[in-house]
Amino acid sequence: MSNRNYLFRGTGIAMVTPFNERGEVDFTRLLIHTDRLIQNGVDYLVVLGTTAETPTLSGQEKQDIIKCVIDGTAGRVPLVIGMGGNCTADVVKSVQSMAAEGVNGILSVAPYYNKPNQEGLYQHFSAVAAVTNLPIILYNVPGRTGSNINAETVCRLASDFEGTIVGIKEASGDFNQIMQILHHKPEDFLVISGDDAIALPMIALGGSGIISVLGNAYPAMVSTMVASALKGSMEKAREIHYQLLPLMNAIFKEGNPTGIKAVLEIQGHIVNMLRLPLVCASDSLYKQIKQLHKAIRTSRY
Repeated sequence: MSNRNYLFRGTGIAMVTPFNERGEVDFTRLLIHTDRLIQNGVDYLVVLGTTAETPTLSGQEKQDIIKCVIDGTAGRVPLVIGMGGNCTADVVKSVQSMAAEGVNGILSVAPYYNKPNQEGLYQHFSAVAAVTNLPIILYNVPGRTGSNINAETVCRLASDFEGTIVGIKEASGDFNQIMQILHHKPEDFLVISGDDAIALPMIALGGSGIISVLGNAYPAMVSTMVASALKGSMEKAREIHYQLLPLMNAIFKEGNPTGIKAVLEIQGHIVNMLRLPLVCASDSLYKQIKQLHKAIRTSRY
């Protein structure tokens, strides 16, 4: 596996954006959160993804968040920046204008809302790949975007842009599609779970790890689960998986990052604040999450 691909094997964290009581980005807590994730063994960090509430952030806030996390990371782990959209020209311009120092890769979501066909998806990602030397991880999440990057298109992009398009964050939940990608992809191409609950079975099929939401709250446990599975220690991985599975499901009941921000407040790490159109977890879900959190034995990891 090439060095560029190896950077993104294991556990990545789709980082939340902490806000203060006034709804402003809380950069102090963001720095603390960055350090806590690294100290607890995660392999890389992903900023400005879905979990970061990126559509609600201003351009200046995005730049300030990137700088904050670069400073907090201080080169200790690789850093991936979410850069996607449904206007190819705008995405290309953003990628071209981004300062690459301190950034190790790009996570680029499939264009949303306008629902391109497979050739449109191929041409979109080809245009992005043509303007950067940074490794690109595709992000397929049809439940949010309305368009699915099918296995044939993924493998075509992986083959035509080998060394640039280095992997995919797969969150379609379609195991037949996932297996087709795993079976036909180039050897070094990474297939990364975008869903906490199916990370373990994906690794068993040949996947490369996860970009995790729940790992914001349980970085050591998620990292240990993934590392154990990648080493073939499936009994240990299954033990952690089944401990976390109820929370893996609960945190997405009212959308993301609604659930994970509730967990992080319960743990005392952030204020439970989201930006509209997202709102905080309902009282019933918050109580359920609090009970599930209490049941998890974090001291062992």
